Amino acid sequence: MYAIIEACGRQYKVQEGETVFFEKLGAEEGKKVSFDKVVLLSDNGKIQVGNPYVANAKVEGKVVSNGRGKKILVFKYKAKKNERKTRGHRQDYTKVEITSIKVKAEKAEKAEKATVTEKKEKTASTPKKEKATAK
Repeated sequence: MYAIIEACGRQYKVQEGETVFFEKLGAEEGKKVSFDKVVLLSDNGKIQVGNPYVANAKVEGKVVSNGRGKKILVFKYKAKKNERKTRGHRQDYTKVEITSIKVKAEKAEKAEKATVTEKKEKTASTPKKEKATAK
C-alpha cells in the first residue's frame, strides 16, 4: 500500500515504515504528524484518485529528527567585469518515519449512497403536475 501526499508545496510517494525527508515542518523530535492532503491512494492494485484529495484518507508519521542538508555553493559572476560572488545555502529538513496510511470505513459511504438513491426514487415516484395552457 502506498500513497502520494502533498506537503510543503511538493508531492511525496510514501509507504508504511519508510522514512521521508520533508522541508522543515516545525515539529519536535518524537512528536506525531499527520497529512490530510492525500492525492492518490493505492491498495493492492485498487487505486483511488482524489478530486483534488481523497476523502477520508490520512497518512500519519513520527518525527525522527530535524537537521540541515549539505551545503550548496551559489556562484554568481559577470563575464569580463571581474565581478564574482560566492554564497552558501543549507536547507533545513525534518526526517519523518511513516507509521500508517488510514482510510476511514467505507460503510458510511455506502450508507450515504443508499440515502441518495432512496431520495431519487421518491422524487421519481411522485407524479408531475401539468401546466395549464391558456389560449
